[in-house]
Amino acid sequence: MASSPTLLHSTASSFCGQFPPQSVRLPCGDLRTTRPGGRLSVKATAATVLVEKTEAKQANRLKGRYLQKIVPLLKEEFNYTNIHQVPKIEKIVVNCGIGDAAQNAKGLDAAMNDLALITGQRPVKTRAKNAIATFKIREGQPLGIAVTLRGNVMYAFLDRLINLGLPRTRDFQGVSPNSFDGHGNYSIGFRDQSVFPELSYDALGKPRGMDVCIATTANTDKEAQRLLALMGMPFREGSTGPATVVRKKKLKAHHFDSKAKQRARR
Repeated sequence: MASSPTLLHSTASSFCGQFPPQSVRLPCGDLRTTRPGGRLSVKATAATVLVEKTEAKQANRLKGRYLQKIVPLLKEEFNYTNIHQVPKIEKIVVNCGIGDAAQNAKGLDAAMNDLALITGQRPVKTRAKNAIATFKIREGQPLGIAVTLRGNVMYAFLDRLINLGLPRTRDFQGVSPNSFDGHGNYSIGFRDQSVFPELSYDALGKPRGMDVCIATTANTDKEAQRLLALMGMPFREGSTGPATVVRKKKLKAHHFDSKAKQRARR
């Protein structure tokens, strides 16, 4: 039995009229659900959220948020007397190791194109400084790629890293607060680059990982962690903060001498 187009159009319009469109906003804090006029709206009321709806479409919003909101908070919390004492992000280094770079030139070029799409800047090849015969590595042989980000490109990449890359990671429960090096620098490792939306899942070949090193001007790890936390870095809950590195005592030559041990026993 065939139906006329006019009858189908009238039926579809009456069906859509029974269910009005609903608007939903993604939550990022405490949730309050209201239904004004029969519509569903979800709003975030957490005091730690520093990104407003009006800032969603602004260019370099993370840099503007740092200058306007984060700098006064850090200056008041750590009692800085000069604004130049407030820690800031100096640079971000993204590197990716490729073991078969010498044998697979096309794979190296594909990795460079993928990293350029993610960071917005063309990477450079990292080459071996010394020859290692055990690993069949010659001096000057390409081993990976790296890119150093500064300025507006750095803030744009960090914004996409925090708001897009980390939430798309599988079984993500927060980044570890123990990855500081003791001088205010933080490192993150990714097992797969496909968490960034710039890369198409169908166009990916061999899955590759990468390391992200965030260099700050902070003197201590506590100041650097507070800076990244205010920028939105999702640190793991229940963590006590950066762990103190306990260095072992360096043993001297007489500790390994058996004759010296026998003399000490006598």
